[in-house]
Amino acid sequence: MNKLAILTAALALSINAPAFAHDFFAHGDADGDTAPNAMSGQMCTGPHLSITPSRPQTPADLQRAHDVTDTLRRSLVKYHDYRVALSEGYRIFLPTVPQEVYHFTDYAATSQEYMGNFDPAHPGSLLYVKNGSGDYVLVGAMYSAPADFTYDQLDAIVPLSVAHWHAHTNICLPNGITLDDVIRGDVGAAHLDTPGTLPVASNVFAAAINQRLGFMADGRFGFTGKISDAAECEAAGGHLLKQAFGWMVHVYPFYGDDLNVAFSMSVPKPPSN
Repeated sequence: MNKLAILTAALALSINAPAFAHDFFAHGDADGDTAPNAMSGQMCTGPHLSITPSRPQTPADLQRAHDVTDTLRRSLVKYHDYRVALSEGYRIFLPTVPQEVYHFTDYAATSQEYMGNFDPAHPGSLLYVKNGSGDYVLVGAMYSAPADFTYDQLDAIVPLSVAHWHAHTNICLPNGITLDDVIRGDVGAAHLDTPGTLPVASNVFAAAINQRLGFMADGRFGFTGKISDAAECEAAGGHLLKQAFGWMVHVYPFYGDDLNVAFSMSVPKPPSN
């Protein structure tokens, strides 16, 4: 393949790939009160995202938030080498899908969080970005909580005056694809008839795009897809999840003591070594 063809293929992939970042996908700040995001990953409110409201800050809240970041700085040191995380059972969520932040998830720990058992020193997910060399760089962690937790219960874990918990809502998945499939990394790439994949005759790169993105290839389905309505989802050959997973909160503890950065809904620039 000549250089022009390679460049064209790369451009086609970038145009057709949805813009991802969560918790798996592009995050930003709901209130505009956090540090600028050099990576342009922003989590915005909308049909696919529910965000907890802010509460007035108290000195006790600030102390609790600092306790969380201090704990993470100590407990995550070894995970700066992403291979350690993999060796200890963390698994990359949707590794073939381009994302601004990659979740390395310990599903046993996350299951405990979904049962309300919270260990600040052992978050259910670690957050990495890729540097220019393609290596994973640790930037933070994610805690989860049950989907039916109240704001007061979430506040007791990480205060709502400092952080915004979020939940992924109104997610349209193609029929035949379950949330468990997505967790396992099965995005329907092996099935040419999966809704959301591109017709292989549409362009020479369709097969490669489908292999990488599966049902997310045409941008209608998934966590940032265009569909958020149950009737529209059904008509497109899918089923709507009112909420996927539980509540989640990101913490970026490696950027000093600024809590606006540590609990930002933007993915900060990787810290300098």
